Amino acid sequence: MKSKRIRLIDCLRGFSLLGILLANMLIFQYGMHGKDLLHLFHVTTVESTAHKFVQWLVEGSFMPIFTFVFGFGMIKMKESLNAKNRKAGLPLLRRFALLGVIGFLHSTFLWEGDILLYYGMIGILLLIFINRKPKTLIIWSCVLLTLVGLLGIFPGNKEAKSTQETNQRIEAYVKNTVTLYAEGSYAEIKNDRATADPMGKSPAEMLVLTMIAPMLHMPLFLLGMYAAKRQWFADPEQKSSIYRKYMLIFLPLGLLFKSYHLLYPEEIGAGTGLLVGGSLLSIGYMMAFAFTYSKFSSSRLFEYFEAVGKLSLTNYLMQTVICTTIFYGYGLGWFGKIGIILGCVLAFLIYGLQMLISIWYNSHFKSGPIERILRMWTYFSFSGKAKRKKTTPAVEM
Repeated sequence: MKSKRIRLIDCLRGFSLLGILLANMLIFQYGMHGKDLLHLFHVTTVESTAHKFVQWLVEGSFMPIFTFVFGFGMIKMKESLNAKNRKAGLPLLRRFALLGVIGFLHSTFLWEGDILLYYGMIGILLLIFINRKPKTLIIWSCVLLTLVGLLGIFPGNKEAKSTQETNQRIEAYVKNTVTLYAEGSYAEIKNDRATADPMGKSPAEMLVLTMIAPMLHMPLFLLGMYAAKRQWFADPEQKSSIYRKYMLIFLPLGLLFKSYHLLYPEEIGAGTGLLVGGSLLSIGYMMAFAFTYSKFSSSRLFEYFEAVGKLSLTNYLMQTVICTTIFYGYGLGWFGKIGIILGCVLAFLIYGLQMLISIWYNSHFKSGPIERILRMWTYFSFSGKAKRKKTTPAVEM
């Protein structure tokens, strides 16, 4: 069976980058730790309320969409390679290895919030599941999501001495970044990324966190693989009622879970609301997007989402280049200065610019520069395409 590119998935990928940019704008403006300590930046009540809405509607609910599409794409790539009489294991392994290298370079030289290194590592782990049956994938996805929820049932003890020391260390670090990131040189900021350790975790604690981290995101990776095998998005117009059904289930459910976390952050189950709510809401968003697409697929807006999605890696990296130049000291130095609301406006402006550029680029070139390099390495081909493997006909004796 030949695997065809599914337009709706490209649109979803592009849509997810809008939410990712909105969420990442908090990190670009305030830092990885500063985004949760906005009182140190003296934000107004209005800005604080806007932050709550970003946490509720955006943060933690768009990255899972990108994760889902990543898992979906794995299966489609495998099907494409199998259709050409080629095994998928080695090309996918090469792809994830290079993705990890790109992520490492991204996090080392540009920005601390990189996800590509992590995706490359997770991708290698996902190879274990690539030949599993759909039933196996959905069971593992549900089991892991349940385990993730269990991790957040009991709130941490804020009165514990170790917790207070960690919080004090993080607060002191954030206060230092206010000046460093707004006024520091490229070399100074890069050195901070490489050497700062505000969490003060021991090697053993870091090992435990490294082992737990994949479990937090595996459910959506596996769900994406399941969706690809079940052809969820093959005929959107025929599945409109299904999308609507799941949209009406998962949107309110995800919002309810996340609301509980925001309203009662110290109560039992608040962590579950955060960890599980983001994934549930992301499913709701995907179903809502697919339902809208099934009704208005000819809309010009979906052409723009598709264009951004086809250049997803290039656009993701360019968001870093643009935003670090705007906020860091070696650029405009707007770090911690423009606020949540203007930050969201800026995110929409940047994304709108990416839409326009992506439409133009796709009309002149077949793939983005980063996408082309990745495909060339994946398939060991200058054309960026896998060649059909010739089969030797059996010789009758």
